[in-house]
Amino acid sequence: MKNFMMLKACVLAILVFSNSCKHERLVPTSTAPLIQLKSNPTLGSYLSDSLGYTLYYFSNDFDGKTNCSGGCLNIWPIYYAGENLTQEKLPTGLNIADFATITTSSGARQTTYKSWPLYYYAPVVNGVNVREAVNETKGEGVGNIWFVAKPDYSIMLVNAQLVGNNGKSYKSDYTEGTGRTLYFSDEKGNTLYGFKPDSFNINKYTRADFSNNAVWPIYETDKVVVPSTLDKTLFGTANVFGKKQLTYKGWPIYYFGLDSMKRGLNKGITVPSVGVWPVIVAGMTPAPK
Repeated sequence: MKNFMMLKACVLAILVFSNSCKHERLVPTSTAPLIQLKSNPTLGSYLSDSLGYTLYYFSNDFDGKTNCSGGCLNIWPIYYAGENLTQEKLPTGLNIADFATITTSSGARQTTYKSWPLYYYAPVVNGVNVREAVNETKGEGVGNIWFVAKPDYSIMLVNAQLVGNNGKSYKSDYTEGTGRTLYFSDEKGNTLYGFKPDSFNINKYTRADFSNNAVWPIYETDKVVVPSTLDKTLFGTANVFGKKQLTYKGWPIYYFGLDSMKRGLNKGITVPSVGVWPVIVAGMTPAPK
């Protein structure tokens, strides 16, 4: 009887241990962040999903909404991290406050970073859309409107219609009409301007007491992190009464106060008249010396 009881106890112990191990195998043990920070020598730091697939911005998403649809989405599938994204599921260097979720026109959910919708890249290979491999960044610069999502851009490119403070639409040459213009924005898509009376690295607008800075705020940074299609050496800084204002080809860079830091607005192009405060574009002529 004693031997039987000992055998029964051993069997029960084995069963308990077996069930416990089985339960543990069913519980995910991965602690990999839902979004990763990757790096390569050319592009520096950029965002990927939890598996290492690169995430991208689309310059046509000037208003923070998804402007890629239909066949575009076959090549650039949307990325959605899920509703349970928390600070604990992000790596050091990323802030949960920079992430949000939007709903596309088709009803799909999409994750945004610094108000930019995020996408994958799946080019056509032998007639089929195939997502690029882990750690690949071949979508960078495609059409000059697709760029890897970086955490530290100081300049991004926005492709949008110019609409002045007068409500009229303008083309890139500042004649009335419709058509997108590819221009510079800050990392969150806010429009950046130059001032025609300025000269090379010299701000002729801002007063020493900054009493007019709210009207045309200076873009105060000396950081140059830009899409790979832009030449970093063309950026510099102007010293504006002790503050560093970013310049491009010698043109000091500003915001427009009435844009209210709302992405996609470019009202300043008609204030006080058309072209006095143009948007900053890659092909603009250098500021006069």
